[in-house]
Amino acid sequence: MIKMRHSNFFATQKAAGFASFGKSVGGTKSEIIRKSIHFLIALTPSMAAINRPFTLGFLMIGTLGYVLMESLRLSGFNVPVVSLLTNMVSREREINRFVMGPVTLGLGALLALILFPFPVASIAIYALAFGDGFASLAGKYFGKWRPSFLYGKSIEGSFTCFFIVFVCAYLVSGSFMISAVAAFSAMVVEALPLKDYDNLAIPVTVGLAVQFALLF
Repeated sequence: MIKMRHSNFFATQKAAGFASFGKSVGGTKSEIIRKSIHFLIALTPSMAAINRPFTLGFLMIGTLGYVLMESLRLSGFNVPVVSLLTNMVSREREINRFVMGPVTLGLGALLALILFPFPVASIAIYALAFGDGFASLAGKYFGKWRPSFLYGKSIEGSFTCFFIVFVCAYLVSGSFMISAVAAFSAMVVEALPLKDYDNLAIPVTVGLAVQFALLF
């Protein structure tokens, strides 16, 4: 009887372990796909350097097209590729809801190109694509220090954001001061509990901060 109970106990624990592992793998896969899409917005400055009007139009049409397809998905229509991809990258809080991430991502890049001159817009968009993207990954997989003033985010993620944005800004500007201003402003905004709306706040804030730094 004791042996049977032990067998049942270990079988239950093993099943729970596999379930947990499957959930972890699924979450990791979704996060990687989500951030891969996030990183793609970094192509925007290169596209704008070749043809700025086309890039602006592409971002507008792409964002509006996504809104339409996401609305159809929520209405019960199966939109090839888009529905599958959206379901794969949806967070738990986004199940059966409109997934806002791609909309704010496209609008963030669009605002940067409209509001700022090209070099400043490039820094702002790279901060959005790489600073926010790598900060999220670093916080999720390596974050251990999560003080209350970071609203659940990690010191590791914040430092990753600062470092990545500093490097990107320096490659564009060649200025330590501008790079530090861009990195600090991105780190501060990324740490705020803005959810998907940090895709709007980061490029606009970084762009304004860099513009201000250029006055000195």
